[in-house]
Amino acid sequence: MMSFLVSEELSFRIPVELRYETSDPYAVRLTFHLPGDAPVTWAFGRELLIDGVGRPCGEGDVRVTPVEPDTLGEVLIRLQVGSDQALFRSSTAPLVAFLDRTDKLVPLGQEGSLADFDAHLDEALDRILAEQGAG
Repeated sequence: MMSFLVSEELSFRIPVELRYETSDPYAVRLTFHLPGDAPVTWAFGRELLIDGVGRPCGEGDVRVTPVEPDTLGEVLIRLQVGSDQALFRSSTAPLVAFLDRTDKLVPLGQEGSLADFDAHLDEALDRILAEQGAG
């Protein structure tokens, strides 16, 4: 559960799922469920989440920053597309526990050593290029 911050005065707790797949070892996935809407999934760099627990990180669509940089109490995760944004507040402890589990699967810095990662990257790039050519 994370707090979804609608404004400075309004927030509510919603279920949020964090996933890590060894087939995409550089990324984490955050899926949130707003009442009445379909689940929304964002993928962003695992290293961004690791770094953002301790200091403000990210440029562009995803930014992660500790609420109070001197303590590891809570983290803000901002997801933005154009002028639309979603802002979440989470305790740091469950994020650190999640990141620790990902590190046990694929240690940080060892992502490129996965045997078939290059093949998955090539497939993903081919798919992206095909979509761009069709659009």
